[in-house]
Amino acid sequence: MGKMWGDATLPQGMVTFLVGDDEERIEHVSKNALCVRSVFFRTMFGIGMKERDAAEVTVLETDLASFTALVRYLLTDQLDLGEGEGEQARRALVLRQLAQKYQVPRLELLCAQALQESVGPATAVPLLEAAHTMGDGRLLAQCRRFVADHAAEVRASGGVEQLRDLGVAKGLLGDALDQVAELQKGALRSHS
Repeated sequence: MGKMWGDATLPQGMVTFLVGDDEERIEHVSKNALCVRSVFFRTMFGIGMKERDAAEVTVLETDLASFTALVRYLLTDQLDLGEGEGEQARRALVLRQLAQKYQVPRLELLCAQALQESVGPATAVPLLEAAHTMGDGRLLAQCRRFVADHAAEVRASGGVEQLRDLGVAKGLLGDALDQVAELQKGALRSHS
């Protein structure tokens, strides 16, 4: 917050965000606070930009709860992932993408950590698909290992039925075949 002192280039005033297709409102957010926490907002509300003097800014391609969590983090340094295991994983995914877009690296890291901690029987497959889509090799490897080590639990939780991406399905099948081959080699060695 000390960066708000003595910088005459910071915008003054508040902004209301109109979020998503329904244009739900997040009202009276300090522009200068957003600017000192995010390079993206610093550019958006910078000198010469139309948003600098705008009272309202439309934000598409996200939902109100996730964008509210981003704004809350920027203003309070508090991470809000919602309630419940599945909701927290989904929010962490969306919030991580927002953190990338709005150039908030610390939030991105916190979300990545939350995602890694939320891998469980019910979340492993959706997180695996998301990691594949986002190109997150670390989360992808963690989810693959979890599915391999806890296959029965993942299957019992409905994880297999949640699978949508054929590429991920092929990868999981390949992992399963590799495990079978390893088991067969071990069995052959023990019989020799």
